[in-house]
Amino acid sequence: MKFLDQEIASLGMGCWPVGGPMFGGEGFGYCGTLGYANADDDESVRTIHAALANGITLFDTAAVYGAGHAERLLAKALRGRHDALVVTKIGMLIDEETKTLLGEETDPAAVMPAIDRSLARLNRDHLDIVLLHLNALPVSKADPIFDAMAGAIRAGKVRAYGWSTDLVGNVQAVRDRDGFVAVEHASNVLLDAPLMRAEVESAGLYALIRSPLGMGLLSGKYDESTQMPASDIRSTGNTVTAYFRNGRPNREYVDKINRVRDLLQTGARSLVQGALGWLWAKSERNIPVPGARTVAQIEGIAGALAHGALPEAIVSQIDALIGTSDAASEYRPR
Repeated sequence: MKFLDQEIASLGMGCWPVGGPMFGGEGFGYCGTLGYANADDDESVRTIHAALANGITLFDTAAVYGAGHAERLLAKALRGRHDALVVTKIGMLIDEETKTLLGEETDPAAVMPAIDRSLARLNRDHLDIVLLHLNALPVSKADPIFDAMAGAIRAGKVRAYGWSTDLVGNVQAVRDRDGFVAVEHASNVLLDAPLMRAEVESAGLYALIRSPLGMGLLSGKYDESTQMPASDIRSTGNTVTAYFRNGRPNREYVDKINRVRDLLQTGARSLVQGALGWLWAKSERNIPVPGARTVAQIEGIAGALAHGALPEAIVSQIDALIGTSDAASEYRPR
């Protein structure tokens, strides 16, 4: 597909898992772990290189991932790869030393310094897309932030901007801004997003699909006996949607996966590849950005490109078996 005038595969790599440990501070409103467990920097770099080797050139990160660490890892792994595209997010204050998220940063005057800090960590002279990382910020507060992002475009520091939000009303309010090109929102087999999809298509935007594998639940490697480690975000009650509860896979979602497991594996696909194929069947504008922290994970994810979208008849059967549930309706502000 064409993305910012560059041909790319309709698939990116999410970098939250490679960021490693990070924690909420008092100003964040949650004091606990916010990272994925078992990240290893050397393996993370190999994973990014494997993504590139398998045709993935879009990397989705954020200043908060590992409190700056994911951006620094990307800088190391992407050195010399001028074909790689980076999407990052701002809007949260971080402390890199303590790996702590300090709270929201909504002053428009803070936008350019935040972009400069991301550029420094990424060792780049521009960001391809910068996203506002505050899902439910009122539009009245978001508008001045986007004005500042537009100023960053004029300064040559940013090519385009967008919003990481699951709320359709947010997108409706800002979709026609010059330079606004992308929405990052949750969608997957377990939680569809038909209203957001219609809005994205109507506005001609890119849809960066967050949680395309339900925080790993759609990998099929977790069952009801799985207990996530205490150092993993999935062991907490702070996840936006309840893929996991008390550190264990949500039985309701596991049951849904089991109903459609064979359909998702149509055409010798893995469960992961079928889940990504379901998203591509829903819209040509969908660009899933599944997180990965190992070479094996990203190679399995990239294998979906050879299979492409699931057949429409299969998607219809899957939807009938799972039922309709909109991701936006599941959103729980922290």
